[in-house]
Amino acid sequence: MKRVDGRANDELRAVHVILGYQEFAEGSALIELGRTRVLCAVSVEDRVPAFLKGGGSGWITAEYAMLPRSTITRTPRSAFSDRTTGRNQEIQRLIGRSLRAVVDLAALGERTLIVDCDVLQADGGTRTAAITGGYLALFQALHNLRKRGLLSVNPLKGAVAATSVGIVDREQLLDLCYEEDYRAAVDFNVVMTDKGEFVEIQGTAEGKPFSKETIDALLTLAEKGINQLFQVQKEALARLG
Repeated sequence: MKRVDGRANDELRAVHVILGYQEFAEGSALIELGRTRVLCAVSVEDRVPAFLKGGGSGWITAEYAMLPRSTITRTPRSAFSDRTTGRNQEIQRLIGRSLRAVVDLAALGERTLIVDCDVLQADGGTRTAAITGGYLALFQALHNLRKRGLLSVNPLKGAVAATSVGIVDREQLLDLCYEEDYRAAVDFNVVMTDKGEFVEIQGTAEGKPFSKETIDALLTLAEKGINQLFQVQKEALARLG
């Protein structure tokens, strides 16, 4: 099977990162995976949700949205519809869980970091790109807080990244673009830490159920791609002053 963009089955789309893309955010990153582009920005607030108040711990949360012309046809803005429910809520909770998995929240103090992930252009894998780019923006925000003397220790316990894998025309593919994703018989989103641990695995059969052997093979393929994303993250963050 020849993929629509000419890649090998186990090849990521071209990855490009611009760290500090937004000047006013405490941390930000533009991440591009092929034609998918997601802008991630971190804001810091000196307060926490009510359930954490007085406990000395911080919080990390995320918001996710697709710009109206990030897709082939216009998508109504979420602020003027009920689109903040359902899919968007599920994705932003996934992003928040993924980022909290690699942060010592107690080391943040009573402050909240909000990670805004806005899809500028969607061609599949927006949620996994948001997690990978969100980590970069979060790293920069924490780096800047430490430089300002607002954090005494680095709260990060490791890195986190994500990718998609699936089966299309009986072929196991890494990092699905939209045309592959909507035709996939099996579709997985995989989130991992740089310690080789899984944060979340979302897997679905669109038709015929799949075996444990299929799961193992797809997770191995995902791990290969995620390790490459960790290297991209590492190279981008090495440029921080």
